[in-house]
Amino acid sequence: MDIASTYGLPEIALQLLVGLSRSMILFIIAAGLSLILGVLRVPNIAHGSLYMIGAFAAYTVNTVIGGAAGFWLSLILAPLFVALLSLIAERALFCHLYEREHLMLLLFTFSLMLILGDMVKLLWGVDYKSVTAPNVLKGALMIFGLPFPRYNLFLLIIGPIVGFGLWLFVSKTRIGKISKAASVDRMMVGALGINVSWVFCTAFVIGCFLAGLGGALVAPTMGITLGMDHTIIMEAFLIVVIGGLGNIWGALVGALIFGITHSLGVMLLPQFAIIFPYLAVVIVLIIWPRGLLKSVW
Repeated sequence: MDIASTYGLPEIALQLLVGLSRSMILFIIAAGLSLILGVLRVPNIAHGSLYMIGAFAAYTVNTVIGGAAGFWLSLILAPLFVALLSLIAERALFCHLYEREHLMLLLFTFSLMLILGDMVKLLWGVDYKSVTAPNVLKGALMIFGLPFPRYNLFLLIIGPIVGFGLWLFVSKTRIGKISKAASVDRMMVGALGINVSWVFCTAFVIGCFLAGLGGALVAPTMGITLGMDHTIIMEAFLIVVIGGLGNIWGALVGALIFGITHSLGVMLLPQFAIIFPYLAVVIVLIIWPRGLLKSVW
C-alpha cells in the first residue's frame, strides 16, 4: 500500500508524532530497565509490575486529592511510592542475589511479578480504573491543520526531559560515574573502598522510579487494569535488546523504532498494527544480533 497516495503528508506527519509520543513512555520504562540491566546485571521481569503499580498509585492520588493538583502530584508521589517499594525489595531480597546465575534471577523476578500482581489485586481490586488529565492537557492543538492531542504533546516534552536528567545522573554525578565503573568491574570498585551494594541499590531504585513514572504518565491514556504489566515488560525487554543491553541511548532508539513502526502499522494495516514493531525487532536482530548500539554486557 502506498501511504502517500492514501494519506496526505500532514496525516502521515501527525501519525508519526503520535508514534513518537508513545515512544516517550516506552523509553522512560525501558531506560529504567536498561539501567538495572547495565549496572546490576539483573533481568528484572518484575519491572512491568512496578509500572502497573505506578499506574494504580497515580489513580489513588488522583482519587484522594482530585483536580489538577491530584494529577500533577501523582506524577511525583506514584513513582516515589514505587521507588520506596523497590528500595525495600532491594535491601531485603535483591542485594543477596546479585552473584547468582541469570536463570535464577529470572525465576526470582518472575515470582516477584506474580506476588506484586496479587498485591495489586488485593489493594485495588480487579475493576478497571481511569485517570483524567487536567484541563490544560485536555483537547487538541491544530498541527498541520489537523488536531493533535495536548497530552501527546506533553509526553513529547517530558520524554526528553527525563532522558536528559538520566544522562546527567549517569555522566555527571559521582554516583553515576561509580555506577558505570561498577557495571564494568564491580570487584575493582569494591576494592577501592566504595560500598558497591549501595551503588547497586541507588541504580535499582532509580530504574524502578522510572517504571513508576511511566505508569503514572500512561494512566490518562488507557484503562488501568490487572495484566497491563505483561505487555509492557515484553515490549521493554525487546526495546532494550535491540538498542543494546544496558545502553540507555539504545533504549531510546529502540523505543523510537517500536513506537513509529506501530504508528505506521496503524496507517497501513490497522488490524495487524501490533505485528509491525515485532517485525522491526526481528529485522534489527537479524542484521545486528547484539543490538544497534554498544552493549555493556
